[in-house]
Amino acid sequence: MGKTGKSGKPGKTRRVWWAGLAVGVSGAALATVLAVPAQADGAEGGGRPGGRPGAGTPGWHLTDTGSDARFRGLAAVSRRAAWVAGSGGTVLRTADGGRSWRDVSPAGAGELEFRDIEAFDGRRAVALAIGEGEASRIYRTEDGGAHWTESFRNTDPRAFYDCVTFFDSRHGLAMSDPVDGKYRILSTGDGGSTWRVLPSDGMPAALPGEAGFAASGQCLVSSGPKDVWLATGGGATARVLHSADRGVHWTVTDSTLPGGDPARGVFGLAFRDRRHGLAVGGDYRADQASPRAAAVSGDGGRSWRRANTPPPAYRSGVAWLPHSRSAALAVGPTGTDLTTDGGRDWRTIDTGSYDTVDCTPDLGCWSAGERGRVARLEF
Repeated sequence: MGKTGKSGKPGKTRRVWWAGLAVGVSGAALATVLAVPAQADGAEGGGRPGGRPGAGTPGWHLTDTGSDARFRGLAAVSRRAAWVAGSGGTVLRTADGGRSWRDVSPAGAGELEFRDIEAFDGRRAVALAIGEGEASRIYRTEDGGAHWTESFRNTDPRAFYDCVTFFDSRHGLAMSDPVDGKYRILSTGDGGSTWRVLPSDGMPAALPGEAGFAASGQCLVSSGPKDVWLATGGGATARVLHSADRGVHWTVTDSTLPGGDPARGVFGLAFRDRRHGLAVGGDYRADQASPRAAAVSGDGGRSWRRANTPPPAYRSGVAWLPHSRSAALAVGPTGTDLTTDGGRDWRTIDTGSYDTVDCTPDLGCWSAGERGRVARLEF
């Protein structure tokens, strides 16, 4: 998920609304403003291309991407600029708030599955393709996607890379499912131009059957210059690993999300600083319940508390709203949920299908998912 986005100024209506978040408007008051379903514009919920929520009602405004790819990779740069990456080797970019999308897919990548993308601005981005062996690759562009350089290709048939994250425009990590019983971590110090495998001495042992989920680009997330968290599933317990030194040494903690099955675990993480984090997930199978699909941490992931009122179903992506200490969005195939109390209670505000969500400091939020769906939060 992208972390940049400093340009642009909000319009008057949007500025007043977001200012309420910044000064800490009460959860009840914020819920009254936000939790008005914006489903009238589309039969599936979540608006329609060209449709907008009613006056004063925030909701997802679907954009017309012209693609039917499933976009699990999303990098929001600003309210106007964003990148998405998905199936069929597809990468798209917008610079006008989603009114138009440019296909900037890497040449010859049609057989790849992009599941994560990190963008530093409208021209520089790093995209991760997932899969066994050489299907796991990292591409980098410095000219808005006009040209891409393959900066990493996995040659170990035991490795399967899931997610990538950056601390700044130079330093980043990528993670693979366990190899020889431990998660494998790649590191870059030059913006993704070159990568090296970090020593595994400081990595705890993985549980039998444990792995990461390449579902939303949020199984590996960072906050600040050195802190990074890794989400797991598939083992007896759904766990969260944390490193405070850019991936050299790690600690591990059990989450409260369901485990004990290859389809269950933590699918997405979001930290608004090095202490306050959210975890979402559950069981991704549509016919299975996810009664404990969210958790919250106030100590940097050393411990996790179950949400009092979790989302009603599996969620794969989560993001804090900009300039808020208590409001966040979670998304999944069956809807979008809002919390206004720091993750303790969630309420469904939309029923459209999305896999991932990302917000920017200049007050923009984007979501993306199946059948080319990309939306921006608007009034």
